[in-house]
Amino acid sequence: MFSGRRAVLALGLFLLAAAATAQEAVLEPLAIATREGRRAFQVEVMRDDASRARGLMFRRSMPPDRGMLFDFEQVAPVAMWMKNTYLPLDMLFIRADGTVARIAADTEPLSTKVVPSGEPVLAVLELNAGTTARLGIRAGDRVEHGMFKRR
Repeated sequence: MFSGRRAVLALGLFLLAAAATAQEAVLEPLAIATREGRRAFQVEVMRDDASRARGLMFRRSMPPDRGMLFDFEQVAPVAMWMKNTYLPLDMLFIRADGTVARIAADTEPLSTKVVPSGEPVLAVLELNAGTTARLGIRAGDRVEHGMFKRR
């Protein structure tokens, strides 16, 4: 049985390990071709149910050139939420061919409100809130990453 002091120490070590894991995440290049030019990012890719469920929960910051790409592995309507997510985000719902179907801009942190894709999509890209407006990213722009196939 842990004493109070040991429990606090164990919790602290767990949180440090979790933070280190988040910082050591494997990043992949991704770009978005907009009317104003190509916008480059480094993204973490969530490819399984556990990582998709965790997403950006509990994180307090994300560098401006980073994002998180959720690979749903099949084309279907999807819905996201912001439970336990402290960062306001722009969510880009992406078709299988890489085109942006819809953007949910400046989503509400810590909300359980459902944010729907609006149509069947293959993936969702989360960026810091305001990124799509600042960089001129719009529905119809093309996301360049290995998971998207041109049709």
